[in-house]
Amino acid sequence: MTPGPTGAIGVFDSGIGGLTVYKALRAVLPPAERIVYLGDTARVPYGSKSEATVVRYALEGGRFLAARGVKALIVACNTMSALALEPLRRAMVRPVIGVIEPGADAACRATRSGIVGVIGTSATIRSGAYHRAIIDRLPGARVVARACPLFVSLAEEGWTENDVARAAATAYLEGLRGEGLDTLVLGCTHYPLLKRVIGETIGSQVRLVDSAEATAAAARDLLLDGRLLRDAGAPAAPGTEDHFYVTDPGELFHEVGSRFLGRPMGRLEQVDLTV
Repeated sequence: MTPGPTGAIGVFDSGIGGLTVYKALRAVLPPAERIVYLGDTARVPYGSKSEATVVRYALEGGRFLAARGVKALIVACNTMSALALEPLRRAMVRPVIGVIEPGADAACRATRSGIVGVIGTSATIRSGAYHRAIIDRLPGARVVARACPLFVSLAEEGWTENDVARAAATAYLEGLRGEGLDTLVLGCTHYPLLKRVIGETIGSQVRLVDSAEATAAAARDLLLDGRLLRDAGAPAAPGTEDHFYVTDPGELFHEVGSRFLGRPMGRLEQVDLTV
C-alpha cells in the first residue's frame, strides 16, 4: 500500500550532490513535508560502476527508504536516473522521479534556437540520457554535450567562485560559446553550486537550467496531482524533522553538506544497505 500524504519524501543519491535537490525541495514544498535523505557515501561514485551494479545499489536504497514509509522517491543522481529509474519504478509502488526528465523538460521549454547544451560528469554524458530525453521532447533540437568532471571536486571543496573554478569553467566551456546554444542544462546535482561562474563563462545570453530546481518543481507537481502533498498551511509536527542517512561515517558529509545547504544539517545516521 502506498503511504498517504503524511508519509515522508525520500531523496536518494550516491553521495552528497543530491543535497542541492533537497535544498530546492525545501524551497518549494510546504513546511510540514518531511524529507528522508539517503546518501550511499560508502560506494560513491556510481558513475564508474557497471549498469547491473548501479541497478542493484538503486534497488537496495529504494527498499531502505520504502521501509521508512516514504510516499515518493526522488532519485537525485544522474547515473541512477539514466540506468536504474525503470527498475526502481517496477519494484516500488510509490511514485519515482529522476533528475534527467525534469531537466530535459525545462530545457525544451526554455530554448528558442533549438540548440541545447548539456554539461555533466563523464558517465552522465557518456550515457547519452539527456540527449535522448531532449530529442524525444523536441525532435528538431541539436544537443551539444560536454563532460566537466572537475566541477564535482570543486563544489565539494567549496571552491565555487575562485580563480581555480573560473579556470576550470573556461577550459570546459569556452568551446561551447561558438555553438549557438541558448540553453545550458546543469546535468549534475553538484553544478548548481558553480552556477555563477558557469553563467559568467558561458555568457548572459545562455539560460541555465538547474536540474535540481527542475526536479523539485516536478516532484511538487507529482505529489499535488497524486493528492500526496501536505496542506500548505499545516505546521511541521514536533519530532518529525528531516532525517539524513549515509552509508559511511558522516563527518565529511556533515561538513560539506552544511556548506551545500548554508546551514548546519539535521539528524545524521550511518546505515548499512546490504543487511
